[in-house]
Amino acid sequence: MDQSLKRPWFQHYPDEVPASIDYENRTLQSYLHEAAEHYPDRSALHFMGKEMTYSELYESALKFANQLRSIGVEKGDRVAIMLANSPQSVISYYGVLLAGGVVVMTNPLYVEREIEHQLNDSGAKVMVCLDLVYPRVAKVKDHTSLEHLIVTGIKDYLPFPKNIIYPFIQKRQHGLQIDISYNKNLHPFVSFMEAGEVEEMAIDIDPKEDLALLQYTGGTTGPAKGVMLTHYNLVANTTQSVEWMHKLEKGEEVILAALPFFHVYGLTVVMNLGVMFMAKMVILPKFDPKDVLKAIEKQKVTLFPGAPTMYIGILNHPDVKRYDLSSVEACISGSAPLPFEVQTQFERVTGGHLVEGYGLTETSPVATANLLWGQRNPGSIGLPWPDTDVAILSTETRDLAETNEIGEIIVRGPQVMKGYWNRPEETQAVFKDEWFLTGDMGYMDEHGYFYIVDRKKDMIIASGFNVYPREIEEVLYEHEAVEEVCAIGVPDPYRGETVKAFVVLHEGKIVSEEELDSYCRKYLASYKVPKRFEFRDELPKTMVGKVLRRVLVDEEREKQQDSS
Repeated sequence: MDQSLKRPWFQHYPDEVPASIDYENRTLQSYLHEAAEHYPDRSALHFMGKEMTYSELYESALKFANQLRSIGVEKGDRVAIMLANSPQSVISYYGVLLAGGVVVMTNPLYVEREIEHQLNDSGAKVMVCLDLVYPRVAKVKDHTSLEHLIVTGIKDYLPFPKNIIYPFIQKRQHGLQIDISYNKNLHPFVSFMEAGEVEEMAIDIDPKEDLALLQYTGGTTGPAKGVMLTHYNLVANTTQSVEWMHKLEKGEEVILAALPFFHVYGLTVVMNLGVMFMAKMVILPKFDPKDVLKAIEKQKVTLFPGAPTMYIGILNHPDVKRYDLSSVEACISGSAPLPFEVQTQFERVTGGHLVEGYGLTETSPVATANLLWGQRNPGSIGLPWPDTDVAILSTETRDLAETNEIGEIIVRGPQVMKGYWNRPEETQAVFKDEWFLTGDMGYMDEHGYFYIVDRKKDMIIASGFNVYPREIEEVLYEHEAVEEVCAIGVPDPYRGETVKAFVVLHEGKIVSEEELDSYCRKYLASYKVPKRFEFRDELPKTMVGKVLRRVLVDEEREKQQDSS
């Protein structure tokens, strides 16, 4: 299979980006130790007015690690973290790693069923959770392997007087007043930390073999699976990120942490990258366009990894022109396709560079990206990163496809996962030799740039023709009235499936279905043109801003069942 593999992408690499990297065989936590040694007084975190230096962050992580060891956490034990972005999420993450544990990042939006599945599947002994989600965790705790629960609140790391005011705001916003009866197995985070010792521990960890993270996939095709990522996987992908952003300097950057840390994208390109860069992370507990605008201006943010919906939200904010966003130098967009119009508008507003990347949980996550300073192709997911081979697997021959031939995107490289936790058969099913089969459909052009057309499972088959939702969405995004769009396949008695587009319009804009139909017919073959349009105020999304296409599909299926 390798005999026909070509790597035309190297010709586009700038001199500063190496084709291959000599990766350090180190643990993730060693980079925090290094940052604390070299930049002890450098601000590591800024959180709603509170600052924490690298020496303070490292000492806090050590305290947490020693406390975990005191309650029985040993090397290889899984510790779940169910927090919004906050200093506690960074402290917990590195504390677990320093204790020799394996982090299990858990989405705070999970309901009881999802929490119970993830805890039981991972076998987590300890969980750190937000007080807001504690009632959900408490309901399932006795049905899981949890032995200890550590609870914290946003207020715990807020400066005075915000820490006094915040509980009242929380009660007003969420209608919750959390009363917790603490005991020997249920610990308040602050007290737990205060009892910890600042003492380094010698734990023998093999970065290439030992897990750092169990990151669960979305589970759209069944129960969520735990992706096993080693220290080496994550160190490699973070190092690749550093090399790709070659103009940024260690100890000088300010990274906006608006992407959730519980998602592997935010974990790698914000938290791990921030520590490796010895950068200052400006942490926001949730994405709010106005908060982002304020943070960029006041903190002089230089690096803003995000998702298309974040950039769209900022561009559509009525006060965007009132803020100075000129500090922004680089943005890598992931988790969803980046519309070209959004890219050009955002660059016009900030003066920085915004490019689209591509990856999956199984690739730690980044596999490809456009060049920040160099040639980039609109609509492309860019070039493979250093030491990363990307190819197209022909759906017909199951061998490497020809240039411009659509097939399944396959990836191999140091960032590719070890496998799925306790699922050897499912692991085997997604590997062909050393290649990871992504399940995404795409092609490579003659210059080595890759393009994704859609996930195999999202492909629409209308009258025997393959229709890729992304192509339809790209066309509709170009319409001046359209702010967001998602295309899906819905059952059709004649065509098998037909295309339906869910559309969110820009504020103040009006357009009819007939007008959108006529517009699409100028740019799409007739079988690709949506036969139905539905206008909505918003689309369902994940915490990272990725549109939940599956939710829309399920809604349509329920409508069909109700009408039959």
